[in-house]
Amino acid sequence: MGIASINPATGSVVHEFSPLTTAEVEGKLERAAIAFQSYRNTSFEQRAVWLRAAADILEARKDEFAQTMTLEMGKLLRAGVAEVEKCALLCRYYADHAPEFLADVSVSTEAQRSFVRYQPLGAVLAVMPWNFPFWQVFRFAAPALMAGNVGLLKHASNVPQSALAIEAILREAGFPEGTFQTLLIGAQQVADIVADPRVVAATLTGSEAAGASLASAAGKALKPTVLELGGSDPFVVTAYADVDTAIAQAVTGRLLNNGQTCIAAKRFILLESIADQFTAGFVERFNALKVGDPTNADTDLGPLSTPAILSELEDQVNRCIAQGAKVLVGGDRAALLKSMPTSQQSGNYYPATILSELPPGCPAYSEEFFGPVALLFTVKTLDEAIALANSTAFGLGASAWTQDPQEQERCIQELDAGAVFINSLVKSDPRLPFGGIKRSGYGRELSVEGIRAFVNAKTVWLQA
Repeated sequence: MGIASINPATGSVVHEFSPLTTAEVEGKLERAAIAFQSYRNTSFEQRAVWLRAAADILEARKDEFAQTMTLEMGKLLRAGVAEVEKCALLCRYYADHAPEFLADVSVSTEAQRSFVRYQPLGAVLAVMPWNFPFWQVFRFAAPALMAGNVGLLKHASNVPQSALAIEAILREAGFPEGTFQTLLIGAQQVADIVADPRVVAATLTGSEAAGASLASAAGKALKPTVLELGGSDPFVVTAYADVDTAIAQAVTGRLLNNGQTCIAAKRFILLESIADQFTAGFVERFNALKVGDPTNADTDLGPLSTPAILSELEDQVNRCIAQGAKVLVGGDRAALLKSMPTSQQSGNYYPATILSELPPGCPAYSEEFFGPVALLFTVKTLDEAIALANSTAFGLGASAWTQDPQEQERCIQELDAGAVFINSLVKSDPRLPFGGIKRSGYGRELSVEGIRAFVNAKTVWLQA
């Protein structure tokens, strides 16, 4: 099936969409190019009015938009509401701060006057994932639109209703026609759109393979890109940690969004002295989780987004077990389904799972587990912990739990990641740059770095 909303809690098809024809894509590209010529000259004040209006719409209809996300990708309903609220906050942040972020920057030279002026580039293609179907898009759209660019959205094929809703929100908010358009197309059409001269840049959040494909196409066309890719974030707990707090946050960090987030805590690296205490508390909390309908208020863990995600996760767990890993909780989907109502047994459910005694060479050491599976490692020293944390090809985020200032500084300095959080879960915040290193991507979103990602930093030299 191509572009369709499929309820992951039941497996039922909600709505199918026909991909855009070549002529329809051409029409949208032309509208974007035309719209940019006038939109680039609008004022920050006018763009801010429109963006604040979008924030108002998001807040007023947050329950409706949350239901759309839950229906399309299985997010807990309360998590969907929180996501919409965060999008509204983001819109207001850039409405407030874009003028200062993109103000002329004076530089002292021998010229009468010299400065840097930040100007928009044009139509930017955003290839976005399904796991945060509103947040990921607004994370791109708010700064791009405030900078004077126009946006083209190729959303994941399983969240078309979310994609169309976002376009409708921005139009209702007052953004001119053509400034933000959804492209209901397949992944195979992306390269041609990147190559089109009316598209000046691209950004992608998704898998390594998708990022490499987009970067290759953009490289051939000499167009800038920002990529936010996968992660296998370490969660380091030392002897100087508040272990009870670390346990509680570890459960939240691993199971946020049903475990389907790039910055989720995935590899729990424990110092020997606290490993037994942490593991006992972690197991106890996982055993108490309720798996089920994501629309129910008392559900802790909903379904995975697609059968393909479910199949990959189950295969990774089974390969770890076959190589000698120990299952502390979960790991048996068949048993979970037997315990659930018949109406839910066709859903993409997977049990909250904890694996320990992971043998070197198993998938836990090199692959991203995109679902509710926690991987436990025990080490003797902080040196070993940092080495293990850095041993993957990923470098998105990392968290470390310690009250010792020297350990805190070592983790900040030595953990290879785009973000290091001490005694806190890794998260995205509009005020801080967000992105990774190594195979987790390059470039930054959010904060001042995010809005300057797709602008021309034009040098201006004035001489009498």
